[in-house]
Amino acid sequence: MKIKINNKVKYLFLVAPFFFATSCKKDFLNAAPDTSLPIEDAFSNPSRILSQVNGIYAGVKNGQFYGGRYLIYNDIRGEDFIVNKPNGVTGLDTWRFNLTSNTNEVVNLWGAVYAAINRANLVLEGVNANSSLLTPALAKQYVAEAKFLRALCYYSLLQLYAKPYITDAGASLGVPLRLRGEKDLTGNDLKRSTVAEVYTQILKDLNEAEPDLALTLTATRASRNTAIAFKTRVYLSMGNLPAVVTEANKIVSATAPFQATTGAPLKLESNVSTLFGGTYTGNATATEVALTLPMADLDAPGTQNQLAYYYNVTPNGAGGNEEFFLNPTGIFSNAAFAAASTDARKSLTTVSGANTYLTKFKRPSPYTDYVPVIRYAEVLLNLAEATVVTDPVRSIALLTAVRQRANPGYVFPAADLLPANLKNTILTERRIELLGEGLRSPDVMRLGAGFVAKSGSQGTAPAIPFNTAGYVWPISANEVQNNKLIVQN
Repeated sequence: MKIKINNKVKYLFLVAPFFFATSCKKDFLNAAPDTSLPIEDAFSNPSRILSQVNGIYAGVKNGQFYGGRYLIYNDIRGEDFIVNKPNGVTGLDTWRFNLTSNTNEVVNLWGAVYAAINRANLVLEGVNANSSLLTPALAKQYVAEAKFLRALCYYSLLQLYAKPYITDAGASLGVPLRLRGEKDLTGNDLKRSTVAEVYTQILKDLNEAEPDLALTLTATRASRNTAIAFKTRVYLSMGNLPAVVTEANKIVSATAPFQATTGAPLKLESNVSTLFGGTYTGNATATEVALTLPMADLDAPGTQNQLAYYYNVTPNGAGGNEEFFLNPTGIFSNAAFAAASTDARKSLTTVSGANTYLTKFKRPSPYTDYVPVIRYAEVLLNLAEATVVTDPVRSIALLTAVRQRANPGYVFPAADLLPANLKNTILTERRIELLGEGLRSPDVMRLGAGFVAKSGSQGTAPAIPFNTAGYVWPISANEVQNNKLIVQN
């Protein structure tokens, strides 16, 4: 069954991919659909209920959303990438800040995120209605996973379609909060909630999910520490530094070596190549990975959505398409990175022709690198930023842990660690460590900064000052057409 909403077909998981639960060790998120089920049968037994939960993850890792494009758009809006192939299909209008409500990326991302949200809503309703088929603990876990993923979706929408929280403490218009499963067209008309209201719902979902998520689980599924780690990102986006510290303290030990002492044993990998140098990007077995989205040959992100396709080089036609290269005046040329030839993160770049490309994602076609959602290095940097004023000694220790993992002999210049400079040093480290992982645009916006001008042989992009035209995306034209209560920014 398909439901027409907002002038396009949304798969609301009424017809659901069904993954047979043959082994507790099987990675269901990589399984290809075996069959489809009508809604009345979708929650009729434990295996089918698990199928619906896995379906939320499938919606989130759609290539138009977290399977590739969401991360890409957030990075190419920033100043660290230059367009190499002026292709409108692969984000040219996003790079040059030339979007309209009808532009493909605006429409497609909006639709993909709300489809994933609707899957989460349907699972919440379906599990609650059929909880007697599950153990109480498993029913709670599935509800918690749905709430976590719904929170991830709404947070993602805010980063592109709404003004940052810092603008006016969240009083600006956010996005419509759809909190029930839509099975017909009656729920289309819904006004935009404020940014603050959406963040309130995000935190409600995360706080309710945290105690009911599995204490430990493979990193392709959300566990308790995943929710905690993600809350540090959410609170940092809101500028609530005390809350960042409170959450991070749950999973970051007081002193080095920093690690989580309960739940998933999160800690920095000793070598960054463990994360990005092997067969799979964001290896699900790495202790640093709080959440990664798995891909496989029969479950790839889809044409021109893949991270390696955008960023990697093209050796013998088997690699990426070299769509974007590293800006020679961006973070790659920053003295903290450029001069450090011993920094292991340099091995995640390569030169092709006159340009340098990011090679964190390197699987050839069909480009099945796992997609990083959140990892422990980010949590440490979130906490470092949040403690710059209140505990600079700890802030420096956290910063140093991230830097020396990649460059063991590095010693920060004393000036970089002075109170007036420490925050900027941490922000620079974020750009180096998290390059290509979809955090640059959200960081620019949460800091109340503007997007700088950039140029290359294939085009230019203007400077976009804070909260001026083009700073946030317009609402999808399909939503405006079909939702009588929606208004544009």
